[in-house]
Amino acid sequence: MPSHGVTRVFMVRHGATVLSAEDRFAGETDVELSDEGREQVRRLSERLADVPLAAVFASPLGRTRETAAILAAPHQLDVQVRDGLREISHGRWEQMTRREVAERFPEEAAAWESDPYTFAPKGGESGLAVTARALPVVIDLVRAFPGKEILVVSHKATIRLLLSSLLGFDPRRYRDSLDQKPAALNIVDFRDPTCSRLILFNDTSHYEAGGLAIPATPTSRLSKYWNVASGAKD
Repeated sequence: MPSHGVTRVFMVRHGATVLSAEDRFAGETDVELSDEGREQVRRLSERLADVPLAAVFASPLGRTRETAAILAAPHQLDVQVRDGLREISHGRWEQMTRREVAERFPEEAAAWESDPYTFAPKGGESGLAVTARALPVVIDLVRAFPGKEILVVSHKATIRLLLSSLLGFDPRRYRDSLDQKPAALNIVDFRDPTCSRLILFNDTSHYEAGGLAIPATPTSRLSKYWNVASGAKD
């Protein structure tokens, strides 16, 4: 469990889908998990079975709700939907391949490659817009579950944008600097809603039998700010 006063957020990307395997833009497209994706999530479920989760949240899309339901089952928890956790909308690019977008909308594609944080294709969302709706959801959950462990199931771009904001990365580089594989596990500890620490990132060791042990909250070699939460001494 987290140390006293620390809220732990298990942030998970949904499992693989048919469209993710085809490398198509599928932000707001409601696509189901593939059989491979369900198996990825089942193995993650086994890995998280002993974690004392207090609540499970997911975006409203089917692939995240199904992922969350599989993960919530061992804990006998209901999945609570939060609209702000949904994936970025690609507008008129939805269900197209990257090559098709580059051929049909070369100016949009070039602008998006240059700055995916402030640019949005026609009918779609910018990374900034996604951050503006997703970050308040996570902050509100941290406030609602002080000292607890919760699970949040979201999407590739949304999670990368959340981590960029929470950890102070340049969000214009979220696509180049951060990755999220299907059913990837991330762990973020919060001392309070404004102070977070990344404990585990893009981990898919559960693809194989077992997976790595869930790391404990660090209690040594911390900054003075985190020592207060962990109970560690300088």
